[in-house]
Amino acid sequence: MNALEQTLRIENDLVDARRTLRPSSLLLLLQQAAIHHTEQLGMGREKTLDRGLLWAVTRQQIEIDRLPAYDERVVLTSWPGQTMHVLFPRYSELRTERGERLVRASALWVLLDAGTRAFVFPEEHGISLPGMDRADQLPLPQNPAVCPAQAEVSFTVPYSYLDLNGHMNNIRYLDLAEDLLPDAFRDLPLRQIRIAHLQEARLGQTIAVELGGNDTLRTFSGRLGKPCFQLSLHY
Repeated sequence: MNALEQTLRIENDLVDARRTLRPSSLLLLLQQAAIHHTEQLGMGREKTLDRGLLWAVTRQQIEIDRLPAYDERVVLTSWPGQTMHVLFPRYSELRTERGERLVRASALWVLLDAGTRAFVFPEEHGISLPGMDRADQLPLPQNPAVCPAQAEVSFTVPYSYLDLNGHMNNIRYLDLAEDLLPDAFRDLPLRQIRIAHLQEARLGQTIAVELGGNDTLRTFSGRLGKPCFQLSLHY
């Protein structure tokens, strides 16, 4: 079972006011598929969470041909790549039921020690995922572009943004970016997302978010003393 395939319907709680799949909802679907498949491969919570090990995403890249619309049925495929030291690549794609490609994605996952928050070596804990490569998979995620700051805002992490790891969930960074997006970009087709998670953001911490970009690119860079995250949206 090297790949997971799911047929999904785009429900109303996943779309925005334009009745299009919200970018953060896309990340949520990709994340849920990755976790579900990892469990199917025998690496569920009894091997990780229950032993004080946390799955976390460090980098993500998504290439978008088209975001699906409300009530559309799509096929999501997700598979692990070859483990690289402490990094677990994960690849995904979204297609229509007719086979039209909508989205390709790649991500790098790691395991953290819940107490120290340090990376752990999977072989020391009996963690192993059989990887595979496909000719059409997206390359490993690249770092986001970061443009010179044009403005800066402060954002304090609320309780509702936390996940079971006790930090701001990766999908919430896209919600934050969308909320800060200039109105002129809201009706443009989104073509690419890149995110780098550099440091955890915890409850009540205030992130200084620098905003930049040009006519086709918006960038968001957060600091908690030192860099916290970087995110770019290409239109």
